[in-house]
Amino acid sequence: MRPSIRSFPSIALSITFATALLLTACGHGQADPDPPRPALVVHPGPLDLAAEAFAGDLRAREESPLAFQIGGHLVRRLVDMGARVKKGQVLAELDAGDVGLQVEAARAQLATAQADLQLAQSERDRYRMLADKQLVSRSQFDSRDNTWKAAAARVRQANAQLDVARNQAGYASLRAPADGVIAQRQAEAGQIVAAGQAIYTFAADGDREVQISIPEQRIAAFKVGQAVQVELWTQQGRLIPGRIRELAPAADPQARTFAARIALPAGAAVDLGQSARVYALDSAGKGMSVPLAAVFATDGAPALWVLRPDAHTTASDGASIGTLHLLPVQLGPYGEERVPVLSGIAPSDWVLAAGVHLVREGQRIEPVDGDNRPIALDSSTRGTSASTRH
Repeated sequence: MRPSIRSFPSIALSITFATALLLTACGHGQADPDPPRPALVVHPGPLDLAAEAFAGDLRAREESPLAFQIGGHLVRRLVDMGARVKKGQVLAELDAGDVGLQVEAARAQLATAQADLQLAQSERDRYRMLADKQLVSRSQFDSRDNTWKAAAARVRQANAQLDVARNQAGYASLRAPADGVIAQRQAEAGQIVAAGQAIYTFAADGDREVQISIPEQRIAAFKVGQAVQVELWTQQGRLIPGRIRELAPAADPQARTFAARIALPAGAAVDLGQSARVYALDSAGKGMSVPLAAVFATDGAPALWVLRPDAHTTASDGASIGTLHLLPVQLGPYGEERVPVLSGIAPSDWVLAAGVHLVREGQRIEPVDGDNRPIALDSSTRGTSASTRH
């Protein structure tokens, strides 16, 4: 039997009432805020990554070869490449047999010279008494006096030779000139080495730098003190600010490139030997760019979502937590994959690079890199104002 038309309002009313009860049952408390979710963030990159990228490697600012001051047979090598050493620590030793014999010979020569001096002193004193009694001539006394002076000079000479021999014996041990790291090893135990031949390359503790080679046609665009950005191969997408500290005055005769040293900030978390890219900026420190996917439009004007770290706030797994803020920016001509940023953000800012239309102002997220690894935010950058940005 088909239901009558009058029954439909009753059915609709029943459904509406049941829905209201369900919503009432589910709405006794306020909904919990959304937990922070992972989101891809990047630092602004250089304007032209392909044309202005220079490959280099991490070096110590104070780096020098270590060598023995004498030649000989290398009998012991006490440290290996990568070892951390302290000032004065013995790194390698030569066979000290020959230099030990030289010390003994110098000590014997000193003993002989001291005996000759003692005899000459006695003869001189005796002839002085005889000359005072006019039993010998004055010239005979002068001869004994000169003999005594010559003997005293030979003692001083023998003392100096003994000091030299002792120094030579000390040179049989190669010691660290300061605290640092052994960057390279160039000799092995059992090898016959010459004086001045490099045994180790030593990197002193302190500032770290990136060494790059600049082609001839590009050297005119660089100068000492110019700002650059450094990207480690192991931390792609994270840029470290740097400055050109040194430019070679002449090109390498084989490669026809100019060597340059890029100074990194003190305390930068880098390791010796790491590979890196160096990106050049213009003289004003500009030249930033972001992926096209990072650009968001608000009221027809371009903007970027910038992440600010939450002080003393981390996720359950220890990852950093940040809050998104929409900042207006001035953009340049759009490229195929990136767009220049002329003003509005700083090179150290973290910019949301994906899902910009799915977030809101003040939303909290867990920042990750392109490999989905958590990023540690620096709370010292929190609250940077637009007036201090490029």
